[in-house]
Amino acid sequence: MWILVMFDLPTDTKKQQKDAGSFRNFLLDEGFERSQFSVYARFVNGKEAFSARVLRIERNLPDAGDVQILNFTDRQYRDIIHLSDQGRRKARENPEQLVMF
Repeated sequence: MWILVMFDLPTDTKKQQKDAGSFRNFLLDEGFERSQFSVYARFVNGKEAFSARVLRIERNLPDAGDVQILNFTDRQYRDIIHLSDQGRRKARENPEQLVMF
């Protein structure tokens, strides 16, 4: 399953700019990859891992702004159509999952 974090944070003051940058860096440190400037995605293993990530994000929210978090399946992620540079990019691939015995 995938988690997608979208945010719209104010950057009018120096503090707000710093808070927005800190939040972006937090997401990168948590293993998210940037999909667009304010959209970050990460693979998680199941609903428990999703809930744990949501709690970590909630603990690191900036003082102001909007943050939205979505979750969706591997298949839904793979089926995303990505248009860039006047063309369609190839379908995304899901990461290899570890098998534990």
